Amino acid sequence: MKTKIFVVFFACLSYLNLFAQISDRELPSYRNASKYFLEILDFSSGQENITRIDVFIQVPYSSVRFIKKDTLFIAGYKIVLSVFDENKEKLIMDKTWSEKIQLTSFDQTISKDNASLAMRSFFLLPGKYFLRIELNDNESKAEYSKEEFINVRNLSGEVSLSDIMLLAKRKEEEGKNKIVPYVSLNVANFKSGLPLFYEIYSKKPQKIEIEYSISNDKNKIFYTDSASKYIDSGKTQIIYTLKDSSFSLGNYNLTVELRNSNNQIIAAVRKKFYSRWVGVPSTITDLDQAINEMIYIASTSQIGYIKNASTNEEKKNRFLEFWKQQDPVSSNSENPYFIEYYNRVAYANEHFSQYFPGWRSDRGMVFILLGPPDNIERYPFEMNSKPYEIWTYYQLNVSLVFVDQTGFGDYRLITPLTGDLNRFRL
Repeated sequence: MKTKIFVVFFACLSYLNLFAQISDRELPSYRNASKYFLEILDFSSGQENITRIDVFIQVPYSSVRFIKKDTLFIAGYKIVLSVFDENKEKLIMDKTWSEKIQLTSFDQTISKDNASLAMRSFFLLPGKYFLRIELNDNESKAEYSKEEFINVRNLSGEVSLSDIMLLAKRKEEEGKNKIVPYVSLNVANFKSGLPLFYEIYSKKPQKIEIEYSISNDKNKIFYTDSASKYIDSGKTQIIYTLKDSSFSLGNYNLTVELRNSNNQIIAAVRKKFYSRWVGVPSTITDLDQAINEMIYIASTSQIGYIKNASTNEEKKNRFLEFWKQQDPVSSNSENPYFIEYYNRVAYANEHFSQYFPGWRSDRGMVFILLGPPDNIERYPFEMNSKPYEIWTYYQLNVSLVFVDQTGFGDYRLITPLTGDLNRFRL
C-alpha cells in the first residue's frame, strides 16, 4: 500500500509549478534555494546617536551567468539597496553599484562553494526601517530581491555591544586583523570552533566579564564559555573562537553578555545562525521530527530502522540514505523528491495546524501526498451542514471532501483516496 501511495506522490510532482504560487516565509526560504545571502550588522559610527550599518551580500558563482572572453569567464551584477521608513513611504537612502567577477576556470563558475562578496556601509539614526535589496544579473537579466524590516540599535550608551559577525577567514597583515564575514550563517561544516568578531563601546576604562552561551530553537542552553577582559574607553575589538562546533541540524542563538564587577549585566546582544546539511531541505530543523514526518512515504520498518540507529551520526546517514534511494538522478546533488516532500510538510504545518501539527491533519496528509489541489470549494456556512471543503485534482480525477467535525477547524477526510489510506491517520 505504501508503494502505491509513493507512486502517487511522485506522479504529483507535476504540481511543482502550482506550489510556487504559495506565499513564501522569511529566510531561510523553504520554497527556493537562496540566490544570495544577506547579512546586516550594527556598529558604532563614533558619533552620538548615529549607527553605522554594514551590509554584506554574498552571491554564489552558481547564481549568476558567466560568458567566456578569451581565456577568462566573466560575470557581473548590479545591486540596488534602498532604505525606507518603517511605513515604507519615505525613501531614506538609495545606493546602486555594480560588481564584476573574473575567473580562469569553468568549474569555478558552477561551484556553489565559491562566491562574490559585496559590502557597503551607511549611517542611520536608531529606529525601525524597511530595507529592500535588488540584485540584477548582467547576462541572464534575472532579478532577485529581498525585503525586510531592520531595527537599528542605539550604541551610544555607557557600555554597548555591536552586532556579532561570524567569521569565514581571519589573517593578520602589517599588525592589523583582516577578517572576512561568514554571511550564509550555516555552520554545519565548522569543525574547529565558531570564530566571531564584535566590538565593545565604553565611556570609561573598566574590567568586565564576557559570558557566551549557545541555545537551540527551544531556548535550551547547551554551551557556555566566559572570559575576563580589561577594556579601555572608546572601542574595543574582540575576535574570539567558541570551542564547541558540534552543531547538529537546527537553528541556534548565540548570546554575548557583559557583566560588571557586581555581576550585573550591562550589555547584551544575540546572534541567530543555523546548521543545515548539504542537499537537505532548509525546512528540516529537527532530525527526529523529520523522521516522524516520513510516515506517508516510508514503511513502519523503514522508519524504525532509521530511529534505532546507535548514534546520531548513524541515524543521520540512514535518513539521508533513504532519500538517496528515492533520487531519480543519483549524480545530482539536488533531490527534487526530498525537497518537495518537506516543502509540503512545511506548508501543511503552516496552514493546517490546530490541536496538533498540520502534517498530522487529514488535509495535511492529502497535501503532502498529492500536493496543492487544482481547485478548492469552501462551504463554511451551509444550512443544516457542518463546514466542509472539496478539493479537486483534475489530472487524477479525484474529488475529496473534508468536514469540520468540531467547528474549530478540525477538518476530517470523509472520502479517502483508498479504503486503506485511513490507517495513516494519527
